[in-house]
Amino acid sequence: MTDAVLQPPAPALLPDPSPRLNDAFREVAKRMQGLGFVNPALEVEAVAFEPWQGHWLGVMVTPWFMNLVLLPRDRRLWQTVPVRAKRKLHFPAGSYEFIGSDDPVIGEHQTCSLFSPMHEFEDHAAARLVARLAREALFDAANAEAPEYPRADLSPATQADAAAQEVALGNRGCGGRIGGSSHVDRR
Repeated sequence: MTDAVLQPPAPALLPDPSPRLNDAFREVAKRMQGLGFVNPALEVEAVAFEPWQGHWLGVMVTPWFMNLVLLPRDRRLWQTVPVRAKRKLHFPAGSYEFIGSDDPVIGEHQTCSLFSPMHEFEDHAAARLVARLAREALFDAANAEAPEYPRADLSPATQADAAAQEVALGNRGCGGRIGGSSHVDRR
């Protein structure tokens, strides 16, 4: 007789949320038809939802917005963010701010707005393409913004600047004079 080691069951991974998202937003779309900020050329579609760090990450396209959406895949790794609270997520392309949401049909999720309203898109194929490219772009470090460094101010000094510089230089062996002279051009 051998002793069997019982392992706890592996946590169930949540399935692709695309069907649930599509159903929920199609219901909302029915109520929004005809509103001015809705692009009638577009449809509701969950695009490119794939696993990422134990979550589902993809893009939700609707006739009124395009958002990155993060949902739980492995419940143990999910970090709840209160509704309307913000959190930054870091990708190779940079840090992006996601807002906490909760919906009876969708459940807890976090969103990052890409476009709203959606009038820039002439058809759904264009919106779908942009959604796929946006998700791919998150993982390309070449899309990261270069850090901003302070720029030197090379403009002519004002009277106050010249006086401050004169005082500062006075204690550094310049005898209180810029360029060895007591004259400061204050034009």
